[in-house]
This record gives sequence, structure tokens and C-alpha cells, in this order.
Amino acid sequence: MLDILSKIMDSFGAAIVVPVIIFFIALIMKVKPKKAFGAALNAGIGLTGFNMIIGAYSPIVTPAVNRMVEETGVNLRILDTGWQATSVVAYSTRVGMIFLGLGLVMQLVLFLIKYTDIFMPSDLWNNYSFMLWGSMLYISTKNLWLSIGLMVLSNLYSLAFSEIVAKRWSVYYGYPRCTMTAPHHICSVPLAVGMDWVLTKLGANKVQWNPETIQDKLGFLGEPVSLGFILGMLLGLAGNFMRLNTFEGWGEIATIGIATAAIMAIFPKIAGIFASAFTTITDASKRTAKSGGKDRVWYLAINDAAGYGETATLLTGMLLMPIVLVLAIILPGNETLPMVDLIAIPYMIELIICISNGNIFKSLISGTLWCVGGLYMITAVAPIFTEVAVEVGVNLPAGALLICSFAVMTNHIMGGLFLIFMTQNPLWICLSIVVYIALYFFVRLKKEGIHAYLERQAELEAGAHATIEGAVS
Repeated sequence: MLDILSKIMDSFGAAIVVPVIIFFIALIMKVKPKKAFGAALNAGIGLTGFNMIIGAYSPIVTPAVNRMVEETGVNLRILDTGWQATSVVAYSTRVGMIFLGLGLVMQLVLFLIKYTDIFMPSDLWNNYSFMLWGSMLYISTKNLWLSIGLMVLSNLYSLAFSEIVAKRWSVYYGYPRCTMTAPHHICSVPLAVGMDWVLTKLGANKVQWNPETIQDKLGFLGEPVSLGFILGMLLGLAGNFMRLNTFEGWGEIATIGIATAAIMAIFPKIAGIFASAFTTITDASKRTAKSGGKDRVWYLAINDAAGYGETATLLTGMLLMPIVLVLAIILPGNETLPMVDLIAIPYMIELIICISNGNIFKSLISGTLWCVGGLYMITAVAPIFTEVAVEVGVNLPAGALLICSFAVMTNHIMGGLFLIFMTQNPLWICLSIVVYIALYFFVRLKKEGIHAYLERQAELEAGAHATIEGAVS
């Protein structure tokens, strides 16, 4: 049964699974079949479009990023080989396959009994993040039940963080009643919320680095397409610094500039198609409320690709790529060299971006802290991950002593839980469970207040923008 489920995920993926789920949800909410089919089809078109544009963009940028890394001449012992290696590990262990089925059932039941208002099974593929940490624990301890317990607890923490940020993500990225639950990114919520509060108190929201203010100040050069072209050219220059005397170098620089501008131009159009799929469900929900039915506010988990190309997200991610690389080189005690997953940084900072309401200045600070913490987390756990990877048949790249995935293993919460469970100390494990229980009840009791607080913070950001423009809202 688990093998069949794994083959379904490998064969169909999110672009098929999500539309099927949307179709049946729409039918349950009494949407006419024709309209339900149209919504499902738009969701599939949108997700396919995201994957096509990001899939075409990555091979263009990756060579320049790799060259930028190679030209530093630094030889750190932990090499980032990308998220693909972690997914291979997750789907290649017994305990990982067990959670593939268990996680689906658990997430569905928790939603149906209203333990959570997040419908997480629609992003089932990203469960590989839980499966990775559980697989690492199982290989290290040979304790099946402890490993399953880690994955279940990690899933529960992720759901709580998703509840916190669901409305803010939905509002900022413009997808009605949708949120992002990718476990490797959602755990940035505590840092994002805390840092946004601190930075706002320090007045950082007065530094208005966002697409709107940049466009106001720079005119046509500040438009998203122009900004994408300029920043893409700068990234290309960083990756071709030693090839500026060649046509190939300048050709790659110009190509990256145009490709980044293309992302900025095309992505919003695909996002519009994708968002239209969810307005059908939202409208049906509103009709239920007007007819006297009880309107449950819930959010559908969608793939993190839905936010990648948003202007502030992509610009901040591209700025962070060289920043993170330089910090990896100079930070004392760090042994991790981010490489393949540098291009994934826009995925990693989506929660930070939406909580800061698109303020690039604040997001650069919070994103840098998240990535720096991740470098040290990976340094601590990479030997175990490498052991697991080798055991399931992953070949180490030539010259690499240890491997990792910068995007997936930069996870303070799950990495911390993994290290706690590694001790096999009942006291520490019980404490991590108690902390979750306290978090769950706090979120459930205060969820409306939390959402209202995050929206007020976003309004403060917008208000600072209006004040700077001389039109106080």
C-alpha cells in the first residue's frame, strides 16, 4: 500500500493531486461540476506554469551561482548538494515510507475533527521533510517508535506555525484561503514574527525598501521587470567576475538579466490564473454563511512554488545569495558551503517576506539570521545525514567529505527536535511535547488575535510607506 502511495506521488505530483482535491472540495461545497472542474483545471495550469518557469529559470542561474562559489576558493567540508538528495533519502527508508501513509491519515483526521483548520494533505509531497529527520534518527538509534514520534511531533509543530501565518500568507501572496505548509520553511515563523516586532520597534519599517517605493524613486528603473533585469545582471557579474574578458561571460550575464526580468513579467500572470482557482471555493463558503450555515474558515495547503516569483520575494532571495555565501566563508565554526540550494532561497524566505509585508530591508535582516542559524544547524547534523545518504545509495560528489541540503536542513525547529530526540532522554523529549501543547492551546485560543496582530503590523508597514510618500493613510 505504501509503495502504491509513493508511486502515485512520484507519478502525479502536486500539479495533479491539488486540482483533484480542489475539484472534490468544490463539489462538497455544492459548486456546480462545470465550475468545479474549471477551478481545478486552473489550479493545475497554475502549478504547472510555476514549475515550468522556475524549472527553466534555475538552469540559467545555477551555473553562475556555482561559479561564484568555486571562485571563492574556499573548501568547507560540508557540500550542499540540493534538496533532491534529501527527498531521495526520505523515500528510501522504511520509517520514511511508514510516515508517508501515517502522515496522510493523521493530517486528514486532524482536519476533519477540527483539531486544525489547515488542510495539509494537498501538499503531501513536502512530507519528505518530516521523513528526512525521522530517517536520520532511525538510522542513528534503530528506534522505530522514537523516529515515528519525532515525525509526528514535527508535523504538529508545523501545523501550529501554519495556523499562525495562514491568513497573512494568503493575503500577501493573493491566494484566497490558501497557505504554505512546507515543513522546511514554515518553521521560520517564530523567528519571522519575533524579528519583525523587534525591527519595527527599532524603526526599521521606516526604511521602505519594497517594490512600490523603489519604483516611485527610480521611475521605470524601479519597475519589477527593470529591477529583475538589473539584479539578474548583478548576480551574473558576481558569477562571471573572472570571465569579463570573454563573450561567454557577458552572454551569461545578459541571459540571467533577461531571464530574471522574464520571471518578474510572467509570474504574476500565472499567479492570477492559479488564484482564480480558489475564488470559487471562497465564494461558495460565503454563500454558505449567508444562507445561515456555519462558515468554517480553513486554509488549503499549496506548494511553496506559488510564492517564489513574487517581486519582493525573488529580489530579496537574490540579494541573500551572495550575502549567505560570504557569511558561510567568514563565520567561525561553520563548515557548511551552500551551493546548489542557493537558488532556493526565495522559497526559504516566503514567510519572512509576508510577515514583513514585503519590506526588503527587514526581510534581508531576518532572512540572514535564518540562514546563518541554518549553517550552524547543518554543521551539527550533516555527519548523520551523510551516513544515512550513503546507506541508501546516494553517491558523494568528488571531493565532498559530507553533504547536506541547505534549503531543507536550514530548519532550527526540526533540527532542534531531532537533536533532542537523539539524546533519547525522556525528560527532554517530554519537555518538547509540553512546549508543543502550550503552543497549540495558545494558537487555538488566540488565533483571531494573532491574525489581527499580524495584519496590524502589515498596516503599520503600509502606513510608513504612505507617510514617506506624504499621504498619511
